[in-house]
Amino acid sequence: MAAKPMKRAKRPLPLRNEQVTKLQSGEEFDVLIIGGGATGAGCALDAVTRGLKTALVEADDFASGTSSRSTKLIHGGVRYLQKAILGLDFEQYRMVKEALHERASMLQSAPHLTHPLPIMLPVYKWWQVPYYWVGIKAYDFVAGDRNVKSSYYLSKKDALELFPMLKGEKLCGAIVYYDGQQDDARMNLAIALTAARHGAAVCNHVQVTGLIKKKDSSGKEVLCGANVKDCISNKEWTIKAKCIINATGPFTDHIRKMDDPNVKSICCPSSGVHIVLPGYYSPEQMGLLDPSTSDGRVIFFLPWQRQTIAGTTDLPCDVTHNPKPTEDEIQFILTEIKNYLNKDVEVRRGDVLSAWSGIRPLVSDPNKEDTQSLARNHIVHVSPSNLVTIAGGKWTTYRAMACHTMDAAIAG
Repeated sequence: MAAKPMKRAKRPLPLRNEQVTKLQSGEEFDVLIIGGGATGAGCALDAVTRGLKTALVEADDFASGTSSRSTKLIHGGVRYLQKAILGLDFEQYRMVKEALHERASMLQSAPHLTHPLPIMLPVYKWWQVPYYWVGIKAYDFVAGDRNVKSSYYLSKKDALELFPMLKGEKLCGAIVYYDGQQDDARMNLAIALTAARHGAAVCNHVQVTGLIKKKDSSGKEVLCGANVKDCISNKEWTIKAKCIINATGPFTDHIRKMDDPNVKSICCPSSGVHIVLPGYYSPEQMGLLDPSTSDGRVIFFLPWQRQTIAGTTDLPCDVTHNPKPTEDEIQFILTEIKNYLNKDVEVRRGDVLSAWSGIRPLVSDPNKEDTQSLARNHIVHVSPSNLVTIAGGKWTTYRAMACHTMDAAIAG
């Protein structure tokens, strides 16, 4: 008789009050992570699966900030690869390759929250057909055996058949390539819940109000814990930890200044606005990429939960808990969309069902002498008092960022 396959016992999910009790126990944690976005949750999962006693606190709710306000894409960045090739920039090339590797991992590990998405790049000049075709094929090539599906060329007739609202005038054809799409807020929550199932003390609505230091054997002041406040019960207590990780996204400098009030700011916040339009604006299973907007960025036009997402912008902004899109940003996206849609399609302001703004935490690298230039990739920095800061990066590479952060924390 064939042996029955053993059912793997599902780890129980602790209630929030159990997690709070765990945090209030007075025991020392190996690592305390501040921030419950994609990066913080990723760090918690990485740490706890390495066997470290892990705690994570989030002042608001999981994915309440930038992590739920993305373009919903899991991608390597076609634009970044173009810059890497044209500028012979190996660092940028490596960043794209890493992101494409992580894209494959996310699609494989969370098929209930992710799926491959074909994206059409319409071409309106004949010389651009081979130019973009070579570029997109290079994107496939860099992905290697982790490629989602091969890109292909479409004739004008086939492109308009697939995307009827596309502007047909002067259209030469289109190139279709594949990236991934995800439910970003649910993905973030799934990562945090997985960390909790593995034994991490993960808790939302717990705010860090101060960092605690002690002198080590050499007389150097090092971090040993944090004062926190439960924003629901208003109780305050201290969490002891051997290592503290700052994964607070746009609020990176707020925690860094808790550690050292004189430290230079490294975060350059940028507002990324998206709008939601009715579903009839795009086909159900295909997105559109505008490779060159009037301000030199790219705009995506993607199907999302039976509606259509369009974005994004990139403008300097202030760090706030609830960033709001401005009317100018919404109008900019609508204007750019009009350039690619049939003249018969009237793009109206009243069609905008909702809009959101996410703060992109672009950072200058404190590890380098030239702190003026912004890091294209994420940075991991360890302060003199051993505060480990992870900043920058993108949603797609959250797992690699968590791995690099924990490596730095353990080495420190």
